[in-house]
Formats: sequence, C-alpha cells, structure tokens
Amino acid sequence: MNQVHSVGQHRKGRGRLILLIILAIAIFLAIWGVLQRTAHYNSLTNEAEDLARARVSLVSPQPGPNVRKLNLPANLSAWYQAPIYAQVSGYVKMWYKDYGAHVKTGDLLAEINTPSLDAQYEAAKANYNVVMARYKLAVITAKRWAALRGTQAVSRQEVDVQAANAAAEKAQVDQAQHEVERYEALENFKKIVAPFDGIVTSRRVNVGDYVNAGGGDVNARGNASELFTVADIHRMRVFVSVPQDYASVISKHLTAKLTVPQYAEREYNATFLATAQAFNPATRTVTTELTVNNDDSSLWPDSYATAHFTAPGDPGVLIVPVNALIFRAQGTQLAKVINNRVHLVDVTVGINYGTTIQILKGLKANDQIVANPTADMLEGDEVKVVPTTRGYNDAVAAPRKNAPNPHDDTRAMPEDDASSPEDGARR
Repeated sequence: MNQVHSVGQHRKGRGRLILLIILAIAIFLAIWGVLQRTAHYNSLTNEAEDLARARVSLVSPQPGPNVRKLNLPANLSAWYQAPIYAQVSGYVKMWYKDYGAHVKTGDLLAEINTPSLDAQYEAAKANYNVVMARYKLAVITAKRWAALRGTQAVSRQEVDVQAANAAAEKAQVDQAQHEVERYEALENFKKIVAPFDGIVTSRRVNVGDYVNAGGGDVNARGNASELFTVADIHRMRVFVSVPQDYASVISKHLTAKLTVPQYAEREYNATFLATAQAFNPATRTVTTELTVNNDDSSLWPDSYATAHFTAPGDPGVLIVPVNALIFRAQGTQLAKVINNRVHLVDVTVGINYGTTIQILKGLKANDQIVANPTADMLEGDEVKVVPTTRGYNDAVAAPRKNAPNPHDDTRAMPEDDASSPEDGARR
C-alpha cells in the first residue's frame, strides 16, 4: 500500500515539473519574441532615419589652371578667291581650263561667240566713219567761210554758224568714238581670263552653253551662276569665332595650331591677322582672322579645321565642378556641409571651363561642398557623407587604355589644363 502511494506521489511531482518547464519555455519564448520585435523595430527606425539622410560626396575648391586650352572649329578660305561671270551674252565657243588647273594672270579660260555684239561693233565703227566724214566736211566749210569773213560776200553771222556746226560735228565724232571704244571693251570680254595666279576650283560651263551678260551661265531653271572660280591658295585665311571669355587674349601676338581631318598627325602654325572687334549678339563670339602658309597646297579652300589656342590661366581664382552649382530664384548657390548639415551659400561665378567653373565670391579654399546637390536640398538638411565614385565628377577623367588623347579631340568649349591639381583631389 505504501509502495503504491509512493509511486503516485512520484508521478504527480514529475507532472508538475514538466508543467513548470513548459511554462518556463513559453515565458522565455514570449520574452524573446518581444525583445526580437523591439530590436527589429529599433533597427527599422534607425535604417529609416539613415535612409532619410541624403547621401552626398564632397569636393574641395581647387586653384584654377595655370594654362587654359581652347579648341575651336575654324573655316579655311583662300587668300583671294574670285567667281568669274560673263560680261557679254552669247554661246560658249570653247573652254580651256578644267578643275584643278594652275593658271597665271591673263591665262585664257574660255571664249564666247557673240554674233549680236559683233554686229553692233561693226555698226558702231561704220557710224564713226560717217560722223568723221561729216566732221571733216564741216571743218573745211568753216575754214572757207572764215576766209571770206573780211569781204562783203558773207555775213559774220553765217561764219559763226559754220564754226558752231564744225564744233557740233566734233562732239558727234567724240560720241561715236566712245561708242566704238565701249564695244571694243565688250569684245575683249569674249575671252574669259584668269584675274590672278591661282587654281581653278570650279568650272560650270560647257561648249554651247548660253551665258548672260553679268549673270553667268543660265541653267534650265533660269538661274545664273559663275562660269569659273579661281583661288589663290599660296596662303590661307582662317576664320575662328572666339568666345567672349577669351576675347582678352586676342592680340597681334596670338598664335594657334591648326589640324585638319585629312592630315590628323600634322599641325600648321597660324598667326594673327585681324579681328572684328565686335561680338555677334546671337553667339557672343568675335570673328578672328588668322593666316597660315600653304606653300605645298595641302590646305584647300572652304575646308574645316580645328584651331588649338593656349592662353594663360588664373590660378588665384578657385574653381569647382559645374555639377556642384545650384540654380534657384535666390541666385547661383553652392551647398556647403558643416557637421553633416547643409548650408547654402550665394556665389558669383566667372569663366566656364566646360567641366569646371570659376567662383569669384562666396567660397573659401578649405570649404567642403556637395559635388552633386539634388533639386530638393534645403538649408539645414542632414546628410550622410559617402566616398566619391572613382572617375565621377573628375574635371578630366582618366583615359581608357588605347583611347585617343583627349586633347586631340575637337571641342566647341574650353577645356582645363590636363595638369590641374583638381583631378587628384576629387578621386
């Protein structure tokens, strides 16, 4: 009996123990769940707060480049270039010089048949002969009447009339002579000749074409064009539109290196010739004329070139990436970061170098500014500073392997000096 009671007590105690263990496990799981939920909530809160802060990369202002380089498109023109039109109407008898022909002053280019002009010339000479005969008769008559002036045979009035008639006939002779000379000049225009030494760059005439006086070759649509174009290319004129920012470097000492697409490895030395001294209101550029020797005739008129200018820089003025600027109603601003807080400052900008720009006022050399501010960035915003992406926001990115030299590229805007110290500071 005692043994049975003892077994019952033992079973009862073990059941309580199991119950307590289960209860303890349940309490532990509940507490662990609460702790996990609290930790997850705190983690999400911290992550949300972290994500709410804009990620920014910072750059420092850098001194301006010691040398500014400017590559601008240029147009080449012949030293002299003359379109040659017909001065008489008729049909082309023959042309003698074709495209690319080297000609000297007075060389015959073409001849024109002018039957109508020839008839008018002959008529003018015949009229001159008639007038000259009348003049001679009037002179003889006037002399005879003058010899009878002292006699009673003629009156003084009649003598004066004959003298005046001779003078009138002399005027008619002069008129007829000028008319003959005019037609002689037109006859000379039947021969089209080169006005100077050069090369025939165009021939727009063929045998049998009708040409119009002063209008050149008349095509099927009635439009007139020049018969020939002759160009003197022993020297070339180079026309470049220089931006207003660089107008201060234009002087008689200005030089440039010229490159053309057909001779990529060759450079031509161009020197200053003239400048317009006035800006184009549409482009804010000034037309500047350079000149270059072309003794080997490798440069052709109306071709495209790139003019490479080098001008002194201004290292005393700070520069920043153009992407760092903020344009708002308040003006041009930069976003400085102090203790992870944004502070917007008004700045005055100077020369735009393409990827960088001068800051004349509002910035110090030790300031840290946001490289790429967002449009919604406001004063006092908290930000998180992150490292800059390699190669991003660099003034001059590192060239790829086997890539062409970036300074050989044709550009329409200024580029910074390749040795500018801003490159390493932004990486």
